[in-house]
Amino acid sequence: MGGEEEIVRIAKRLDKMVAKKSAEGAMDLLKELKSLPITLDLLQSTRIGMSVNALRKQSTDEDVIALAKSLIKAWKKLLDASDDKSEEKKRNSLPTSSSKESSDSRDQSSAKRQDPPKTPTTPKITTFPPVPVTCDTVRNKCREMLTSALQTDSDYVAIGANCEQIAARIEEFIYQDVKNTDLKYKNRIRSRLSNLKDSKNPDLRKNVLCGVISAEQIAVMTSEEMASNELKEIRKAMTKEAIREHQMAKTGGTQTDLFTCGKCKKKNCTYTQVQTRSSDEPMTTFVVCNECGNRWKFC
Repeated sequence: MGGEEEIVRIAKRLDKMVAKKSAEGAMDLLKELKSLPITLDLLQSTRIGMSVNALRKQSTDEDVIALAKSLIKAWKKLLDASDDKSEEKKRNSLPTSSSKESSDSRDQSSAKRQDPPKTPTTPKITTFPPVPVTCDTVRNKCREMLTSALQTDSDYVAIGANCEQIAARIEEFIYQDVKNTDLKYKNRIRSRLSNLKDSKNPDLRKNVLCGVISAEQIAVMTSEEMASNELKEIRKAMTKEAIREHQMAKTGGTQTDLFTCGKCKKKNCTYTQVQTRSSDEPMTTFVVCNECGNRWKFC
């Protein structure tokens, strides 16, 4: 069995353990992983890091947690080393001013001595970085903050994602949409930061790191679209309550002096009863003070 197939097999078994909330046999699998030669390509193609990280978060066994942390730390070094090589390659590809001048002078002297070629030479292919480099200090600072937000948890290590590149792409799409770095741009950045760092909404960050949500999508998503499922349900319930109160205000109610307003202490009130729960439970009474507009309800 090849290395990749072996890693995939272990990942599936770890995922089953997480789903069943049982870590029996996890130590043996982690030890087996430690003995395997895992490269950055294998880490990204198998996503074994996500499985190990999920087990670490769920397990209560200190030995399992320690070994899982050790594996993730070792894999993080692979990712860091890859980023360092990319940066060094970019730096080496940029010619210095002196070398450029000397190269220009050599080219000029060479052009004088030699006749132009009769047949055109094949042009060299220039590889540009995926995201334009910017010298704007505001934009660079926003890219740094987005990178930090994407690195809130160790998920990026397990996934093998390049947070700096993703952050730069998000910022680039936001800038291209807004066209400047004014208040609208800064508010858009703040909204992405707060949602990506939200500990109650880790799925958003994971989906961005995995590419399920692209940089272009997260750059234009609304607060409602980025919100966690829990927050969406709360907002949905609040909307229903507001609609119900609006409908009650339109249909009016029965005037009474049986209720005392908690704010102005007067008894000039109007009440309406609505069946908000199951039919075998009592109706909910909504009360409005006709004096100060205070609203409350009795269940």
